[in-house]
Amino acid sequence: METKALAAAGITVVLWASAFVAIRSAGAEYSPGALALGRLLAGSAVLVVIWLARGGGFPPRAAWPGILGSGVLWFGLYMVALNWGEQLVDAGTAAMVVNIGPIVIALLGGWLLKEGFPRALFAGLAVSFAGAAVVGLSMSEGGGSSVAGVLLCLLAAVSYGVGVVFQKPALRHASALQVTTFGCVVGTVACLPFAGQLVAEASTASLGATLNVVYLGVFPTALAFTTWAYALARTTSGKMGATTYVTPALVVLMSWVALGEVPGWLTLLGGLLCLVGVGVSRMRPRRLSGQSVG
Repeated sequence: METKALAAAGITVVLWASAFVAIRSAGAEYSPGALALGRLLAGSAVLVVIWLARGGGFPPRAAWPGILGSGVLWFGLYMVALNWGEQLVDAGTAAMVVNIGPIVIALLGGWLLKEGFPRALFAGLAVSFAGAAVVGLSMSEGGGSSVAGVLLCLLAAVSYGVGVVFQKPALRHASALQVTTFGCVVGTVACLPFAGQLVAEASTASLGATLNVVYLGVFPTALAFTTWAYALARTTSGKMGATTYVTPALVVLMSWVALGEVPGWLTLLGGLLCLVGVGVSRMRPRRLSGQSVG
């Protein structure tokens, strides 16, 4: 991955990690659908202004299937499911479970996008999946509500994974700004049924909660999704997905500092496995015999 793309991926990972903490905080006063719509409205507003200022133009017809698919699944369904899940589990756990998504990305990317099945990547994904499974086990000991939270995060993970596979082909025909802007707008339209809830809850929410919603729209959405698309256009979807396994460790640290959510030892073990998996996925082929499987 070239230097600029790697830097863009780094920006994405840090901002997405902060999003899990902001969602956990804002979710105390905003329902899942209202929070998703508020975030998307803020993100769309920023992206459309930038798109107009840069004279970005409309994406070509060939890009629209990917934009529509990623808009509905990733910007729409993913955000609602994640917001709901984070009302039932802590931010660090949500980040770890959602990071099953890269496995979906790697499998579908290898099959549908013809990216192949590198052994190092899949070995790393297997290790990271074990970490996510450990987190799920630690949460299942807490009762039914925690299990429901993990399942919602799994739904978010699948939506995220499939959404990325939709987005990758769109980037062959349109710029990162175009794909992100119109994907965000599509997600906003998909979440419009929650408009009534958003208006009602915004009228009673604290300033801090509302600022968290705006922050989520401007930084983890408008900026981070654009830097993600920029990096994704320059590497495979599988490698980009593996990069996000750094996110859970950052989230655990941020939620510990900002929210006082002290992770249990099983959660820490799961986080460590996720990080080890990232390292394995970045190994050069010579360090693992053979280059591909299947």
